[in-house]
Amino acid sequence: MSDQEALFEYLLRLGDNALVLGHRLSEWCGHAPALEEDLALSNVALDLIGQTQLWLNLAGEVEGKGRDADKLAYLRDARDFRNILLVEQPNGDFAVTMARQFFFDAWHYLLLRELAGSKDGRIAEIAAKSLKEVTYHLERSRDWVLRLGDGTEESHRRMQAAIDDLWMYTGELFEADEIDRAMLREGLGPDPAALHEPWLGLVKATFEEATLSLPQPGWAQRGGKRGIHSEHLGYILADLQFLQRAYPNATW
Repeated sequence: MSDQEALFEYLLRLGDNALVLGHRLSEWCGHAPALEEDLALSNVALDLIGQTQLWLNLAGEVEGKGRDADKLAYLRDARDFRNILLVEQPNGDFAVTMARQFFFDAWHYLLLRELAGSKDGRIAEIAAKSLKEVTYHLERSRDWVLRLGDGTEESHRRMQAAIDDLWMYTGELFEADEIDRAMLREGLGPDPAALHEPWLGLVKATFEEATLSLPQPGWAQRGGKRGIHSEHLGYILADLQFLQRAYPNATW
């Protein structure tokens, strides 16, 4: 794999993570437990979709085959997506959604902070812009983990169950492959493993304050970064891509 191909794959990962999670959050529109949360979740989804456009447009430019963000989002099959498995997991109840969001936000914040120092000015610029949004995302999701974990007996039970169920998907965040190593070698991206300690420190501190238990280390689900996904991604794409697939090249 050439350096350009590795960079293209890396940018797909960044864009696909934001795209799939943004779509998942958009599913709450009109269904959230309170009007304020309906709006907040939609706004976080919009932030992520905006980041998707920046990352995928850059990926298309690096690829040099005439594909822009729209074509990469709407005209790829599930095996061509490079998002981590965590972001494609179902919304579940509100505790599941916020546990998933907190795990991702804590990692996303640390990743973007490192990418803001990338030797590639375009990557650094997108990361710096996105970091401002993700700082808020992390503050919000962490607050909900605290409120539900240290709330009622029922909210505590649900949040602990959500954490236990999703924990197996967090290991993939910190696993490095040849693409990650190529980005590190070229000064374009960080070593994923180096993000684990600060991420775990933030998670532990939050769980202690929320009176939640940290799950024991166990089997880590993996494969999303290589295009091997859970059954959920196909359903997401069937919804996300329907209009473009049904009416190719349609315009408003």
